[in-house]
Amino acid sequence: MFVIRHASERGHANHGWLDSHHSFSFADYRDEEHVHFGPLRVINEDRVAAGAGFGTHSHRDMEIISYVLEGELAHKDSMGNAVVIRPGEVQRMSAGHGVTHSEENNAVTETHFLQIWIIPNQLNLAPGYEQKFFPDAEKRGKLRLVASQSGEHGSVTVHQDVRIYAGLFGPDETAHHTIDFERLVYVHVVRGSVHVNGHPLSAGDAAKITGEERVVLSDGVDGEVLLFDMGELQPPR
Repeated sequence: MFVIRHASERGHANHGWLDSHHSFSFADYRDEEHVHFGPLRVINEDRVAAGAGFGTHSHRDMEIISYVLEGELAHKDSMGNAVVIRPGEVQRMSAGHGVTHSEENNAVTETHFLQIWIIPNQLNLAPGYEQKFFPDAEKRGKLRLVASQSGEHGSVTVHQDVRIYAGLFGPDETAHHTIDFERLVYVHVVRGSVHVNGHPLSAGDAAKITGEERVVLSDGVDGEVLLFDMGELQPPR
């Protein structure tokens, strides 16, 4: 099964300081057809105005990943982390049994980033934090593993059977990803455009893929994608 969801079908909220598109139900946006896909619970495409941000707030029992595209995001949390996240970096925060944090755009230009939530496979974990940089050269024309349950190949670690890959694709670049039986794959086009199994997708578009043997990414135009390879959601322990 190959199901496309176009960017225009997402939820949308504009708060002035924050312009956000929701791929799944979030806050005041409710869509029973798009609550989650396996353990993938949230992909919010956020644009935060200069000098604005998310004040201190709390989370629990969620794996939260930030993927900055433009600008920078200043992060502070109750674990003692005070860092800045920039393009090319992937931040993973495990909320576990409870954490508070803030995210501010202290730059003079807009910050554009993706906020991603993964439902963990365990409840009440100790909160945790990781942040790693992945150069464009490692993503050019291929899929670079940036998050996984085992933390292999230098990826950040998530507490769930999820592997997240990032890739950059131009017109003459192609990547193949083999899908194991009964796995779920979700491809989100971050920016530009790219063909996914021959289907043209543009920024903000996504594809839910099940029962296929492989994913082929090709014919990109300044294309950037995130590919999620996931097991079925199991009730957290």
